[in-house]
Amino acid sequence: MKLLEEKIKTDGVALNEHILKVDSFINHQIDPLLMQEMAKELAAHFKDRGITKIATIESSGIAPALLTSLAMEVPLLILKKQPSKILNQDLYQTVVTSFTKETNYELTLSKKYVSENDHVLIVDDFLANGEAATAAIRLIRMSHATIAGLGVLIEKSFQPGREKLESQGIEVYALARIGNMGENFISFI
Repeated sequence: MKLLEEKIKTDGVALNEHILKVDSFINHQIDPLLMQEMAKELAAHFKDRGITKIATIESSGIAPALLTSLAMEVPLLILKKQPSKILNQDLYQTVVTSFTKETNYELTLSKKYVSENDHVLIVDDFLANGEAATAAIRLIRMSHATIAGLGVLIEKSFQPGREKLESQGIEVYALARIGNMGENFISFI
């Protein structure tokens, strides 16, 4: 998506070969018009897939996932990073290793809102190593729902996420694919 690539070029900051800051328009501050256009693009790509729900991991994935769910007119499932103190018996749970935070956390999904009848699209802001997406897929599969695919805003194509997910039969659709980056340098595929 050229609009996103241009925004990354003008407002994104590559700190090194692994870290891209897009906090001025995706994570800390959100450009709502850009976010709406990205959501429309994700919705258009996955429109004929019989999607019944969108899922994302809190927190940076919420904005694109919410607008995609609005465009597709389906509910949004938010996969929580902290287990509920009152719903522990009614949750699917799995552990995720975070590359950027170098920690493990527990990801949870309420059993109440997903079933084997659902066809779920996962939406997130980034795809790099694929750990978060793999955990989201594990949670959704615990409910016996099917996975429609993964829609991401930005993919770091030089990292193994896409290969890991496609080897599991998951379609990956990225709006911007970064082929290489370094300090103040970003190239797209």
